[in-house]
Amino acid sequence: MNSSLKQLMKSPAIPGGIITILIFYFDYFQFELVEKFILFAAFVIVPLVILLLNYDDKNKHQQLIYAAMKWLQFPAALLTLTSVMSSTMWGFGSTEIPGGLSLGWLLFTLLLGIYGLTIIVISKGKAAEVAIGAGLIYFFIGGIWFTLYQYQLNLFQANPATHALSSVHFHFSSAIVPIFIGALGRIMTKKSWYPWVVAIDIIGPILIAFGMIFSKPVEYIGVTLFACNIFVYTTYLFAYLRRKNSLQKKATFFLGLSCIAFYTVIVLSIFYPLLKNIFSLTILDFIPIYGSLHAFGFVLCGLIGWVYMMDSIKERHRSP
Repeated sequence: MNSSLKQLMKSPAIPGGIITILIFYFDYFQFELVEKFILFAAFVIVPLVILLLNYDDKNKHQQLIYAAMKWLQFPAALLTLTSVMSSTMWGFGSTEIPGGLSLGWLLFTLLLGIYGLTIIVISKGKAAEVAIGAGLIYFFIGGIWFTLYQYQLNLFQANPATHALSSVHFHFSSAIVPIFIGALGRIMTKKSWYPWVVAIDIIGPILIAFGMIFSKPVEYIGVTLFACNIFVYTTYLFAYLRRKNSLQKKATFFLGLSCIAFYTVIVLSIFYPLLKNIFSLTILDFIPIYGSLHAFGFVLCGLIGWVYMMDSIKERHRSP
């Protein structure tokens, strides 16, 4: 059993994945779809992200934060589940109990954000590390939106449903895409355009979140920039995987699936008007399809692939 598989088996993502399957497929959990995706991020996505993080052996403070993240992630995810259950199943939705319980996840994402800041500071301007650090900070913003949702607060004329969507946005696209682009930057031959991709990737989520609340045109601009950035990332990654035949097959398989999932979303979006008329579908029918392709295809497969990829590169560097 190689070290990357050992990491995955020991990761809290395994028991978290079992819990997530129960949440998605058992009627006992009467959750909204956005709540299910937030819990999926808490139980599976975040522990996989932690596996991708590096720390400076000489920086004791960073090592301490990393150790705290590994130990606190699963308890924080359980508090998140308890928070959602208290509001949807236990009749405490009109009280402050769900919001109070959500503070556990908020504090944990704050820890992620602090770790992201340490990466940015220690990297001294390296674009790849700045992207990864920004992704971790965006998890904290997602945690803020989740707490606002659980407290059922209205902020900037946005209702709790918008808070939930914003939380999903920051837990998946906003946080994950910079981390993916940062991981790519660690292995690719440096290109002059790469820092621009990182810059757009950091600005895009902010434009989308701002637009969701204040201005639809700004949201469309942010979505367009962000989608173009993902297209650049997946296209370059596909070309890289084809050139590097010596890479671990598992890494190539999962990263390839991740790219294909993104392209599938693009194709479905282009042909949505035609499919809607042929099969009498509405946008509500497509949302679970889009969400599943993005969360389970692009994000989950991408994270697993990058875990294998980074392990393969480390093994190669250790070899004489």
